[in-house]
Order: sequence, then C-alpha cells, then structure tokens
Amino acid sequence: MGFSDDVDAAAEQIRAAEEITIISHIDADGISCEAILSQAISRQEIKVKSVFVRQLEPLTMPQVPSDSSLKVFMDLGAGQQNLFEEHCLTEREVLIIDHHVSQQVKRQYTQVNCLPYGIDRMSAAGVAYLVAKRMDSANTDLAKLAIIGNVGDMMAREKCGLVGMVRTTIVEDGIAHGNVEVRKRDLNCYGTATRPLHLSLAYNDDPFVKGISNNPEGARQFLKRLGIRQQTEKGRWYVWEEISLEEKRTIISALAEQLIANGEKTDRLFAESYAFPDEQPRTPLRNAQEYATLLNACGRWSKPQVGGAILRGDRGTAYRDAEHMLNNHRAIIRNLLQFILDTGVKELENLQWLHVGGRYPDTIVGIGAGMALSKLNNKKPILIMCEVPEDTGLTKVSMRTTERVVERGIDLQQALSDASAEYGGGGGGHKIAAGAYIPKIAEEEFVIRVNRILGEQFDKACPAHR
Repeated sequence: MGFSDDVDAAAEQIRAAEEITIISHIDADGISCEAILSQAISRQEIKVKSVFVRQLEPLTMPQVPSDSSLKVFMDLGAGQQNLFEEHCLTEREVLIIDHHVSQQVKRQYTQVNCLPYGIDRMSAAGVAYLVAKRMDSANTDLAKLAIIGNVGDMMAREKCGLVGMVRTTIVEDGIAHGNVEVRKRDLNCYGTATRPLHLSLAYNDDPFVKGISNNPEGARQFLKRLGIRQQTEKGRWYVWEEISLEEKRTIISALAEQLIANGEKTDRLFAESYAFPDEQPRTPLRNAQEYATLLNACGRWSKPQVGGAILRGDRGTAYRDAEHMLNNHRAIIRNLLQFILDTGVKELENLQWLHVGGRYPDTIVGIGAGMALSKLNNKKPILIMCEVPEDTGLTKVSMRTTERVVERGIDLQQALSDASAEYGGGGGGHKIAAGAYIPKIAEEEFVIRVNRILGEQFDKACPAHR
C-alpha cells in the first residue's frame, strides 16, 4: 500500500457514503480543505454538512454529530484518534485527511496522510485536492484552493516556493485550468497585490535588508534613489503588481547589492509566487499569500464559514465581512506586537518567552509571536503563552522560529509534543511553527523543559553550536 492507494481508498469511501459530515480546522488550510472536499462531494450529489473546530479535543468532540453520516476529519484527527475510540466511533464512520503526525491506536481508521510517506511539504488542502481529483478528474478547478491552503500553512516558506507533488501536480493542474499563474523568480515579499510598494519592502524581513526592513521611510527613500515611481498623478500608491518588469529588476538588483554589502546571503531574495488572474487586482484575493491571510482572519475570529463562502465564489456579503475581519485582525495583531515589544521577553539559553495572560485571543498569539521575531533575537525560537477562556485550568502555548533556525536542527512540533505529553497536555504543528495546550499549574516547568529539549536538538545537529 502506498499514498496513491490511500487516496483511492478515501475517494471510494466517500463515493459510497449516503451522507457526510466534514469536521475541519479553522485556519486557512482547514478552511481550504473544507471548501475543496465539500464541493467535490456536492458534485457527486451526496448530502454534506460541515463543522469547524479550533482544536480537536474532549471539549470539542460533542460538536461531532452522533448520527449515521461518514465523519471526514480534515487538517486534524491523525493525532487525536484516541478521541474517536473513546467516543465509540467505528472504522466505517471515520475518514481522516491530514498531514500531521499520526497517533497509533487499536482501531484501523481509514486515513490519507502524506507525512508517513515522507511527503512533508504538503498541507491537508493538498491531500484533500488529490482525493477530490480522484473522485472526479473534472475537479481540477479546485487546485487553486489547494494552493491557497498550502501557502497559508507555510508549505512554501522554507523553500521559497511550493515543492514536490504540490508543485508538480497541484500547481500544474491550476495552470492548466487557467486560474493560476506562476511567477518563478518573483520578489520574496508579502503584500504585492495590496500594499504600497515601499510598505511591502519595509514590512518584509525575510531576508532582512538593513535600512529598509522595518523602516518605511528608509524603503521610500530607497525607491526614490532608484528613480522608481511610487504614486500615480492622483496620489494613489503603486503596488508591486502594477510596476513594470524593468522596475522590478532594478529594485531586486539594488536589494541584492544591499544584502551583499552587509555580508548577507541573497538566497531568500527570490521566491516563486502564485497569482490568480481571475480575481480583481489590488485585492487580497489576487495572490495565494494574501488570500490565505484573509481566510486566517475569518478563522481566527470564529467565522470560518465566511472564508469558505469566499472560496466558493461569494464576492458580495461574505467578502465584505471578510475584509472587515481582516482589517480588525491586522489592527489587533499590531496591538499585540507592540505589547510584546513593550513588555519584553525573558530569555533562556535556547528560547525567549512571554505570557500575555488573557489580553489577546489564543487564536492570534502565534501570529504575533512570528511577527515579533524580526524585532527580537531571531536566533532563538519565541514561546508565547496565554489563557484559554473556555477552561481556566489550561494554558495555550504558541511557538515560532525562522527558517535559519530550523536549518540548525530545531523542530518545534517535536519539542512541544514531547514536552506537553509529560504534563498531560497535547501539542502539534510543524518544525517552524507549533502549538500546545498544557495545565496552567505547569507553565514555568514547561518552559524550562522546552528550553532543555531545544538545547538537545541544537546539540544533536551541531554539538559545537554553543
């Protein structure tokens, strides 16, 4: 049995079902999963309904209906199969479509998971798309949604582009369908469809360009010295998408010179980007990165259904609601970032950490942590803890690091999973970004334990790292 066989088995199980309930995660990947598979199922004229959960745990299991429907768990479930056993769900009732570390249990639930086959650069949306395509080859229009999910789950971040089966199959399907456009050596920069050009450069820190990153005025003066037009005659700021190819080359060449002059590498200056020509220019829907951010805003503010509606083509009420959530999302994130910087972090040998209490929703602290890294010591992972409103006895832990630190041997998913298990909690995620829930009474001990695990990872990869 191989990965392709698992995809076949999942497609067959879905086609044989009379009624299906999708249980999916609330982030961009989970929302994309739900939109992909629910549309593929509907096209088969099978009755389908969806439930979104922030985390699959004992508190959220009651949201899984106790009926005869096939329960399809997406972007979660692989690591929580013990909950299915505890709730007496049979093998015939469960299908898991995931890309996280799988938990061993007695029951043999049908699972499509790329990770056990060594495919670690594919998100759950990619797996969902392959199942949808196997159900009907006409579902290639959904490749675009899978790209959004993969980019939103940072599958393109480490390699500056999507790789492996996602690139050779899913991206190529999107190109062939006509709703995906690939730019192979684009600037590795966020906000190319919506942000004023100088702000896109200033808010980018991967790579960090001295005098430009985190310096909007410095970025504006940089463009001025290059003779790059920044505004129209009516005063509207240009975005990266709107300037000429020659101007883009001039900017990239000057950025490369700036990096080299400061002894920095230029390997992360370029990235493959994914644009959607069927969407309106100067909107977040124009490229995969900003589209994913819009979906994340919907999920983080408990409206994943709105994101799903947009993925299905709603450009009216749902899109207006999402734009409002995105603006609010950004404002709260900026506030959180400033709080982190003003409060300061405590540094241990292998990490830096902070507890924000109940000031901010637990759904966004990880995002703030990632943004704060560029302004703190980015050579050490950052760990942020916060209260969990639904359970005062629990603490949510979020960790973020950089690609450079991952290259040095750090795996945050393993660190949080191992440490949280020692205290009766649970964790998961990826090498570069992970989260966990732990008992509140174990907070200080937990930080010390994670610090020790990270030290062991550093030592294993490079004994002389200290």
